[in-house]
Amino acid sequence: GMARAGLGEDWRCLFANDFDFKKSRTYRQNWGEGQIKTEDVRKLKASDLPEVADLVWGSFPCQDLSLAGGGAGLKGDRSGTFWPFWDLMKKLMKEDRAAKVIVLENVCGTLNSHGGKDFATICRVFASKGYRCGAVVVDAALFVPQSRPRLFIIGVRDDVIIPDNLLADGPKIPWHTRALKTAYGNLPAVPRNNWVWWNLRAPAQRNTRFADFIEEEPTGVPWHSPEETKRLLDMMSPVNMQKVLDAKASGVKTVGAIYKRTRKDAAGFKIQRAEIRFDEISGCLRTPAGGSSRQLIMVVEGNSVRSRLISSRETARLMGLDDDYVLPANYNEAYHLTGDGVVVPVVRHLAENIIEPILKC
Repeated sequence: GMARAGLGEDWRCLFANDFDFKKSRTYRQNWGEGQIKTEDVRKLKASDLPEVADLVWGSFPCQDLSLAGGGAGLKGDRSGTFWPFWDLMKKLMKEDRAAKVIVLENVCGTLNSHGGKDFATICRVFASKGYRCGAVVVDAALFVPQSRPRLFIIGVRDDVIIPDNLLADGPKIPWHTRALKTAYGNLPAVPRNNWVWWNLRAPAQRNTRFADFIEEEPTGVPWHSPEETKRLLDMMSPVNMQKVLDAKASGVKTVGAIYKRTRKDAAGFKIQRAEIRFDEISGCLRTPAGGSSRQLIMVVEGNSVRSRLISSRETARLMGLDDDYVLPANYNEAYHLTGDGVVVPVVRHLAENIIEPILKC
């Protein structure tokens, strides 16, 4: 329900879908019954989708498109769910129920998956069904203290007017990255001719820090013992340990984000390292599955050094969710939910500056 939260109260949700029963339960706890259908998208029918929607938002699985994935791309079992999703869109088109705007959200690895062919395929199918499309890369760090760049492909039906002020004459920083420009340059003629460079407004400067989101007495994640914190410090390379020493010397309460990663030592052997950042933002939240580690935090204040897992409420705050948003009681379920989501204020920014102006024309 994070895309729904970002769209806001002026929008009416007609239908939602997820195959995960646990996520669906949380959706119902926050949004009520009636809209969400828990089912594999491959089994959905056009009749499951009611009325005519102005907007269809699709966040399909990223595993086969991410740099950490197996590289299967749109042919993979998980990211390949794009195809049954698109089949639904084609059925709606045949029934004269095509949405005016379709937004796809995924990891930036989509741009270079299979040498850019997967991105080109997505743009091609948009063009083949009468949609102009363009893309932007938005790092959530512009809105919340979390490093989380994501790709948003926005398609607009050909008969829908796009206001001139939303059209740029070329790529714009920071929305059109080098990888996106390269992917665009590799597009075949038809999708290139249907391409839109979105003129997205810059947001106001973020005024929150990672430390602002940290709970002193979190639920479900105890502070580490001194011995556990020492073991974590012992896992740091000299470069990362110096960051901690600098934080202690500053005399200011500082919060760092830690991920454990496998690195090679001087002899070429693989060892686990604890890598920390003190740049006022957290690392990108990821689902705690497939070997991905859970993010830890370290609070340094003078000679005091404390550490623990990041709490589920803290992860929700980093996704832009209000504290009254109901989370699963189970820590791993809550972490999986937030790590798999889309950042709420990012959705709001796209809605306010691209989607809503188009629909008001």
